[in-house]
Amino acid sequence: MPLKSYLILFAILVSPFVNAQDEDLLKSSTVPLQLRIKANAVVRYDNTLIEVKAYNNFLYSNKRIVTVYNENGISDQGTVVGYDENRKIKTLEARIYDSNGEEIRKFKEKDFEDVSAVSDVSLYEDNRLKYLNYTPINYPYTIVFETEVEFRSTAFVPSWRPLRGFYVSTENSEYKIINNSDTQVKIKAIHLEDYAIEVHNDFHYSAKNLKSIKPEAYSPSFKSYAPKVRAALVDFDMEGIKGLNNNWQDFGKWMHDELLIGTEIIPDQVKEEVKALTKDATTDTEKAKIVYNYMQDKTRYISVQVGIGGWKPMLASDVERLGYADCKGLSNYTKALLDEVGVESYYAVIYGGHDITSFDTEFSATEGNHAVLCIPNETKDIWLECTSQTNPFGFIAGFTDDRDALLITPEGGKIIHTTAYATEDNLQTTNASVTITDNGSISADVIIKTHGYQYGLHEGIQNKPLRDQELYFKDYWDYINNLSVENIKFTNDKDAVVFTENVTIKATGFATKSGNRLLFQPNVFNKVTRIPTRYKKRTLDFEIERGYKDVDEFTIAIDPNFDIEAMPNTVEISNKFGSYSFSIEKLSDDKLLYKRTQILNKGFYSKEEYDDFRTFMSTMVKHDKSKIVLISKT
Repeated sequence: MPLKSYLILFAILVSPFVNAQDEDLLKSSTVPLQLRIKANAVVRYDNTLIEVKAYNNFLYSNKRIVTVYNENGISDQGTVVGYDENRKIKTLEARIYDSNGEEIRKFKEKDFEDVSAVSDVSLYEDNRLKYLNYTPINYPYTIVFETEVEFRSTAFVPSWRPLRGFYVSTENSEYKIINNSDTQVKIKAIHLEDYAIEVHNDFHYSAKNLKSIKPEAYSPSFKSYAPKVRAALVDFDMEGIKGLNNNWQDFGKWMHDELLIGTEIIPDQVKEEVKALTKDATTDTEKAKIVYNYMQDKTRYISVQVGIGGWKPMLASDVERLGYADCKGLSNYTKALLDEVGVESYYAVIYGGHDITSFDTEFSATEGNHAVLCIPNETKDIWLECTSQTNPFGFIAGFTDDRDALLITPEGGKIIHTTAYATEDNLQTTNASVTITDNGSISADVIIKTHGYQYGLHEGIQNKPLRDQELYFKDYWDYINNLSVENIKFTNDKDAVVFTENVTIKATGFATKSGNRLLFQPNVFNKVTRIPTRYKKRTLDFEIERGYKDVDEFTIAIDPNFDIEAMPNTVEISNKFGSYSFSIEKLSDDKLLYKRTQILNKGFYSKEEYDDFRTFMSTMVKHDKSKIVLISKT
C-alpha cells in the first residue's frame, strides 16, 4: 500500500509556552520607534502552522504576540476564533503582560466568551465564536494568543496578511508551505514588491518591520494595496463533498453539479401560477419582471448559514413553503421560477457591499459573500438582487454594481462583469421655486429627482416615520439655519427607476442683513460643503469609485422693495476629475434663474494628482458660497 500523502502548510512551529526569545517581545519598550508611530497596535510576532493531513482535513495552529497602545487597538489583538461542526478548537489560551513584560492575567479556553455568530438578519446559523472579553487596566499592554483548530474541510485555506489593517504595524511574520501530497497547491502573491518582504521561494515568505498605514481621504480599500499571499488546493473538500479547482470553470462546474442540482424543484401549483401570470407577456424581459415582482411579494430575506459551508442554497420548495431564505435560497428560488416560464438565468456568486470588490480573475478559490441572479440579454445582461422586497427590476447600483462575479453554468464557472452605472446615469436634478422676503426669510418648493446610484442613496426614506423624514431633510440641508419642513411627498417610479422628493420648506434669517442690503447665497439646495483633507505628503493613490452628475435650477423671487445690486459672474471649470459650472440670469427686476451643473468622474488617480483634485473640490466649495447682494429701494 502506498504511503498516505500529507499536505503541510507551515509557518514556523512554535512552543505553546513563552520562552526566553519571547521576553523582549513582551516589553512594550522594545518595540522599534518607527513601528510605534501612528500605530494603535504592533504585531510583535505572528506565525501560523497549517498541517493538512489529507485533502479533507488540516490542523491550524497560530501564535500571536501583540502590543496594544490604546483602546482603538483592542480589536487588533485578534483574540477570537470561530468554530462549528467542521472546526474543532483543540487549544485556546491567552496571557496578558504589562509594559515591563510582567504577566498579569492568564486565560484558558473556559475563560473565553462563547457566543453564536448569528448576524442581525439571521434566523439560524451553525457558526459560533469564542473571544476574549478583556478590559485593560493600563496601556500599553502585550497579549500572547495561542490557538489550535482542527478543520474537517479544506475549501478555505487561510491566507497570509502580514499587515492586518490601518494603524497596525508588524515586527515579525512568516509563512511557509510544504507540500508532501499528490495534490497541487496554488499560490498567488499580491502587492509584495512595495513592502519589506522576503520571498525565499514560491512557498516561503517572511516580513519584518512593516510600518502601519494611515488611511487617507479617497484612498482605495486597504486590501487593494496591502500585501497578501493566497493559497488554494486543486483537490479540496467541503463538508464531505470533493471538489476540483484548477480554474474558475472547474470550480463553477463543481458548484453547479454538487451544490445547485436538485435544489430547484418547486410545487406544481406554483409552476401553474407563474405560467398564468406570464401568459400574456411577449418578451423574456417582461416575463422576468413579472416573476421578480411575484418573488418579492411572497418572500423576505433572512440569513440561513447552514448546509455545506453555508454555500448550498435552501431547497426552492422550502423557500416556497416558508416564505423566507437567504441570498442563496432566494436567488435559486427565483431561478426555478424563471425556468418554468422559459427564461434563461444563472446563479452567480459575488462580493456584495458598497465598496467595489471583484473576484480575482486569475486565481480561483472559495470567494464571495453574496449570491445574485443573472439573465443574459443581447443588449445588456440583467442582474437581479433577490434579497430586496423593494428593489426595482434589474437595479443593483450601490451594492453589486461594476464588479467581476462568478457565473455558475452547467458547463462550469465564468467570470462576468456586472452592470456599471456611467456618470451620466447617476443623475440628480434639483428644481426649486424660492421666495426671499424683505426680512431675509425664504420659502421654497423643491423637487429632487434621482437616478442610477443616486436613486439608491435617496430611495427608502419614504418608508420612515414622518419625524425621521423631517430630520433627514434638516440633515441634508444642514447649512440652512432655522429650517422648517412644511410638507413632504415622495414618488417612487420603479419602472423608470426614478425617485422624486417634493418638499416645501421655510427658513428665517437665510439672507444676511447689512444696513439697507440683503446678502444671500443663490445655491440654496445642493452645496458641496466639505473640502478634502490636506496632506503635507500624500502617501496613497486615490480613487473615485462611482461618478455622478448633479443638475440644479432654481428660480428666485426677491422682494419688490429690493433691487439687485451685485451678482457673481458665470463660472465654468473642466478637468480630468470632472466639471463645474453655474450661471445666474436676470429674468426680470425681481426674479432670477440660477443654474448649476456638477460632474465628478469615476477614476483611479496617482497620489501626485491629489493636490489638483483637492483644488478642484475646494473651488467648487468656494463658488457654491457665492453671494448675491440686494439693496433696498427706500
